[in-house]
Amino acid sequence: MNNLINKVAENLNKNNMEAFVVESKEEVLPLLKSLLDDGTSVGVGGSVTLNEVGVLTFLREGNYKFFDRYAEGLSRDEAVEVMRQSLLADAFITSSNAVTESGELYNVDGNGNRVAAFCFGPKKVIVVVGANKIVKDLKAAEQRVKTIAAPLNCKRLGIETPCFKTNECISLKNEEREMCDGCLNEGRICSTYVVSGYQRIKDRIKVIICKENLGY
Repeated sequence: MNNLINKVAENLNKNNMEAFVVESKEEVLPLLKSLLDDGTSVGVGGSVTLNEVGVLTFLREGNYKFFDRYAEGLSRDEAVEVMRQSLLADAFITSSNAVTESGELYNVDGNGNRVAAFCFGPKKVIVVVGANKIVKDLKAAEQRVKTIAAPLNCKRLGIETPCFKTNECISLKNEEREMCDGCLNEGRICSTYVVSGYQRIKDRIKVIICKENLGY
């Protein structure tokens, strides 16, 4: 596993995404603090990983301008406005659905705000991933989302899509499926697909790989 993680980190660096490797989730917050200046404006993507590491509390208690989409009392429209503002933040912190051995970030989103940040907007994107997110290639990344990330997130969010009930995407029954095939449920969370293969702005995307398992 150490050799694999080092290989992934090396390939992320080749793809102009700065990689960091930590032994445990306890090392993530100190590293985050070193990457964020006081007064930095920060947004976040929806993520079980960030909750497990304690990122939300860290940002609320720190000296940052936090666009807190989870703040108590926000209406749905207000939360969406916070997500919009987050796309112009100095930094955006999120996780990734998968990281390939070649150093690609694979992400699938429902609202699209999280994947939008990978593409353009925030000056810096910091990605926190556990070792369980590492996959061989994009095909394996697709499989991971359709059998692990999407069903578990639908259960977490209480969205009764087909994968909520069967624990896998209905598209897997079709051997000739395309990557974006899926259900037509209004609550579908796998609507927008983004692969970050190379970052033109060197080190804009920073990836923290934790040797422990984190999130879905």
